[in-house]
Parts: sequence; structure tokens; C-alpha cells
Amino acid sequence: MKNATITFLLILFAMTVSMAQIRPREAGVHFGILPTGSLNAITDVPGVKAGHFTKIQGSNIRTGVTAILPHGGNIFQQKVPGAVYVGNGFGKLAGTTQVMELGNIETPIILTNTLSVAAGIEGVVKYSLAQTGNETIQSVNAVVGETNDGYLNDIRGMHISSDEVIKAIQSAATGPVDEGNVGAGTGTVCFGWKGGIGTSSRKLPESLGGYTVGVLVQTNFGGNLQIGGVPVGEKLGKNPFKDALEKSDGSCMIVIATDAPVLDRNLERMAKRAMMGLAKTGGIASNGSGDYVIAFSTAENLRIPYVKPNLELEKAEFLQNDDMTSLFLAVIEATEEAIINSLFAAETMEGKEGRVVEKLPTDQVLEWIKNKN
Repeated sequence: MKNATITFLLILFAMTVSMAQIRPREAGVHFGILPTGSLNAITDVPGVKAGHFTKIQGSNIRTGVTAILPHGGNIFQQKVPGAVYVGNGFGKLAGTTQVMELGNIETPIILTNTLSVAAGIEGVVKYSLAQTGNETIQSVNAVVGETNDGYLNDIRGMHISSDEVIKAIQSAATGPVDEGNVGAGTGTVCFGWKGGIGTSSRKLPESLGGYTVGVLVQTNFGGNLQIGGVPVGEKLGKNPFKDALEKSDGSCMIVIATDAPVLDRNLERMAKRAMMGLAKTGGIASNGSGDYVIAFSTAENLRIPYVKPNLELEKAEFLQNDDMTSLFLAVIEATEEAIINSLFAAETMEGKEGRVVEKLPTDQVLEWIKNKN
């Protein structure tokens, strides 16, 4: 009963903190030149849903699941064009080879901790098999990514179940997306400070197609933190040169959504640009970092039906190479901002073995940025 009460209070505290957070943009920090969508979130892309399952129990469990749905229908029956780019492959991203081979995604995208990837696969498969219309399918390519939250979380306990993965999927909704210590970001650490979930979006002007690009990140990596042109890591004494190199391992999962009609080849090109956004924050994709980018298009004319007539020719319309540059810029800007959003939203957390990871001192950072400008 005591543990249950503690768990409830911790979750209540996390929810209260989440609702009270001020994002850096709201405090006057801007990233790039393109405007954001109305929510400045991946859910600004029409039809995209996101949800979390957060697991905070006792003193050692600090983990969770984040689910991103490309659309609200049966994704297996109406697959979306998709691509994966590996910035640094020290990680476990399930489902990669089929996405690379066929150029489509057929399930919700799941983010969790390293040793819960198997639970993520099982949850996605169970969810997909149970959907109306999928009664006869015998193969599901679950896309499940991870970062290692073992510093704050009892990761060896493998505390995430397939049912909890399904709960994250079922909780996914359009609208605002919680950031910081939630879902797959519950126990993560970024640049030596508390990391977590972050999201951002960009809206292209009508002259460039009027398309939306949304990004969601799970931050758990290191390097030399930079915000708004300020060398925050150096100023806070977190990364003299030696530490920047030796304490930068970790991972970052990046999910990109767009309503632009883009096929898998150009989605991969967009995914590559996300690493530029990560670099702008000071991330260095170290030897021990698993940095993966998943990109998909929600354009309805590009959906891939599970069942279609043999030898029927495709007649889809899609953007040409020369029209991709503005989308590349949107990805870079949204990725950078999503990563910084995750740091601003995250709060100090105590976890496994009494370890404490502090919140980024955002008031001090904002003061430095204000003085610089």
C-alpha cells in the first residue's frame, strides 16, 4: 500500500510539472526561420497521434513507453511510406530491415527502454492482430526503438509488459503532446541533465507547398550542449573536452512525420537531416550512442493497401527532388527545438540506487541567451 501511494504521488507530481512547464520558445528562444504549427508538436501533422505510458514505482522503476501512430485507422491495412536512417548504430531498432527493403511502415512506432524492445514487439503484434480486418494476417513488422535508461531505472527488471505497450498505443491522441519525464523519456539523461521526450513542428508557407513537418525525440545522449548559440555545457561545467568525449554515450530516437507527399527515398533524405539538428544542439553521435531516425509521410494518396490487384500500376503523385530543400530545413529546425524542449520540460529525478539527475537550470540558460541577444 505504501509503494502504491508513493507511485501515485510521483505520477501526480510529474503530471503537475508537465502542465506547468514553459517551453523555450515561449520564453523568447527561437530556432531557425520557419514558423511552427499551432501546437509546435508532431501532432500538428494531420492525423498523427502520440501517447505515453509512464511507469514510476518505488525507488528504482523509472521507465515507460511512447507510441506514435501515423494515422488513426488500421495502419497494417493502410501502410504509410517510411524510411530509417542510422546516424550511429549502437542500438536496437526492431523492424528496420523491412522498412528499408519495402519503404513502408505498417504499425504504430514504439519507443521504450533497451531491454523492453521485446515487450514492445509483442505489444504491437497483439494490438495489430486484434484490429478488425487483420483476422488472417500472420506477419507483422513492429517498429520499436529504444534508449538505455539504466542509470535511473532498474532496466534489468524488464518492468514493461506488452499490455502496457498496448495502453500507450490506445492512449495516443491528436492535440498537445506531454514532454519531459514521460513515456519512453521517463528515465533518460541528456548532456548530463535530465532528458526525456520533446517535440516540435514546422509549417511551410503556401509558396513552398504549405506542408507540415513534425518531430518527436527521446533524448538520452551526450556531447557539448549548445542552446541559442550559447555554449551551455561549457558554462555549466558539464563538459570540459575530456568529459565531452568520454561521457557522451547514450542514444537518441528521432521520429519525423510529414503530410508532404514524399516517397521512401526522399523520406530517408529528410531523416539524414535530423542528424544536423542533433548536431546543432551539441550532440556528437559518439561511439556508444544509438542515434536512429524514422520518417514517414501521412499523404493519403501514397498509402499502401495491404490487399490490391496484381500488376496494377501505381499512379501516385509525389514531390520531386528539387522541392525537398524546404522540408530538409524544417526537419533540422524541428529536431533541434524538440531536443531542447525535452531538456526544458524534464525535471530533476531520483531513481535507482538513490541516483539523482538534475534538471537543466533553465532560468540561468535563458538569462545567458537574453544577454547574448
